[in-house]
Formats: sequence, structure tokens, C-alpha cells
Amino acid sequence: MSTSETAGQSPLVRMPAWEIRVLYDGGCPLCMREIRALRRLDRRRGRISFEDIAAPGFDPASYGLRYETLMSRIHGVLPDGTLIEGVEVFRRLYCAVGLGWLVAPTRWPFLRGLCEAAYRTFARNRLWLTGREQAACTPERCGVPTQGKSPAA
Repeated sequence: MSTSETAGQSPLVRMPAWEIRVLYDGGCPLCMREIRALRRLDRRRGRISFEDIAAPGFDPASYGLRYETLMSRIHGVLPDGTLIEGVEVFRRLYCAVGLGWLVAPTRWPFLRGLCEAAYRTFARNRLWLTGREQAACTPERCGVPTQGKSPAA
């Protein structure tokens, strides 16, 4: 038993170097434009971890969420595992690259509600706005069983 355990303290837990992990839709042209800008701004400092939810092999269950939920709005993960979504993700991303001043007004009471409403409207219409109005959720991606005939039928 280590000294810290005998003193009633838990062992040290190593936190990741990144400040936020952004879960983004790599199939969305508008989203990718923002992600490319954030990668440039991060300048390989590693303050932002990027994870493409449209990539083959991505497992939404690893975050305790469904694919449809992740596709419905932007999500972020903090180093302690806390999930955040919507405008708060953008606030954290821009703060991570030193542009917190740019998003600071989105915290003001009046603008906060307005920004949240504007983002919800954008997120709800994102697939249509980017020409991908067909369902983004497939049986393979979302785990929805297909409605096919059985081989015996």
C-alpha cells in the first residue's frame, strides 16, 4: 500500500494535457471549416483534442450517448470526463486557443440566451443547410435494427 493510500488519500490521477475534446461532424463542410481554423489556432499545442464522430469506428457509447444526440449539436468533453454541449463548447474552444475575449460577450445574460437560441436553430437545420438533409443516422451507425424480411419468409 502506498503512503498516500495509507494516509486516506486517493492515488494521483493523471489528467490529459488537453483542455477540451471537441466531438465534431467530419462530414459537415461548415463544421470542418471551423475545425481547420481551430487546429491552426491551436498550433499543435495540444490544448484541443479533436474527435470526428463521422469517422468509421467511432463509438458514441464510449461517451454514454447515441449517435443522433451527438449529431444534433456540438459536444465537448472536459479532462475530468464532463460532457458539455452547444455554445459552451465554442466558448471553451476559443478560450483554449487564446481567443476567449472573442466569445466573452456570449456569457452576458442577454446575449447568452440569444446565442444559445441562434445555435439551436443552426444545429437543428445544419444538415439541410449543408446539403445533407437525408438522414445522417444509418442502421450501422446508430444501432437501429433494419426492417428486412427474414430469410425464411
